[in-house]
Amino acid sequence: MVFLEFEKPLESLYEQLEKIQEVGKEGDIDVSDKIKELESKIKNVKKEIYSNLTGWQKVQLSRHPERPYTLYYINEICKKFVELHGDRYFKDDKAIVGGIGRINGHSVVIIGHQKGVNTKMRQYRNFGMANPEGYRKALRLMKLAERFNYPVVCLIDTPGAYPGLEAEERGQAEAIARNLFEMAQLRVPILCYVIGEGASGGALGIGLGDKVFMLENTWYSVISPESCSSILWRSWDHKEEAAEALKLTSDNMLEFGLIDEIIKEPLGGAHADPEKMVKSLKAHIKKEIAALMEVDADTRIAQRIDKYSKMGQFTTVKEMEGSKKKE
Repeated sequence: MVFLEFEKPLESLYEQLEKIQEVGKEGDIDVSDKIKELESKIKNVKKEIYSNLTGWQKVQLSRHPERPYTLYYINEICKKFVELHGDRYFKDDKAIVGGIGRINGHSVVIIGHQKGVNTKMRQYRNFGMANPEGYRKALRLMKLAERFNYPVVCLIDTPGAYPGLEAEERGQAEAIARNLFEMAQLRVPILCYVIGEGASGGALGIGLGDKVFMLENTWYSVISPESCSSILWRSWDHKEEAAEALKLTSDNMLEFGLIDEIIKEPLGGAHADPEKMVKSLKAHIKKEIAALMEVDADTRIAQRIDKYSKMGQFTTVKEMEGSKKKE
């Protein structure tokens, strides 16, 4: 098990539990009472830790190396999944995966960022940072879904779109903007789930939907805390302060009306009980797809556009007397 800095009190308790279990096996001793006592203590400490998480601690949890990624959810949720590759313009971007899957006998198109489960795979997947061809592949799959009337499910988990020079040369900003334009008008249901990190345009590129949801210990923001800190303070040392100021947690997003619902994670995070997390996510996807499929496509598009038109706040200032231009 990997323990984060704020989880250190749990690490010593788990070590004690393992030692007691070993003593019980090697010495053929009944240690069940001691094990129950420690398990109860672990549960109480977990509740205390995870009920008072700061913004930065939630960012850390969203990046936990044992946290389930897109392909894990896809393989567990779908009885059958056929991955589709390439954008038909340049190449196949490994940072975004997508294809057709079957959920309880119904076909859906699933698209998501994939970070990689170890160092080699993270390099192969470019750490979940998509190039323009990744977003163009995602759009191609969405258009395929529209053709066959398949709902679209997007799983968001990225530290941002790839910022390299070659990505900009191939039209990174245009690719993301095109996706937003097309997703606003797509005639099939779109469900978006932030399952880890939701950073900047990299997340938005597959993040415009009829409904947007966040797992409990995830974040969604225009910029990461580290980047925000480096811009404002010229150092990463203020990342915790930046995380609080950015208001990037799922609770903040729900309060601002930028997402529709928070999906509760198992105690300790999605990685603490991946099977339970998968069951919750699958049930949620099934319920939301069924509800959206009942709505007429034109009505759904109008509601989608209206949803995003209402986001944000603005004030109309009346023109001051005497400020009009002379004719």
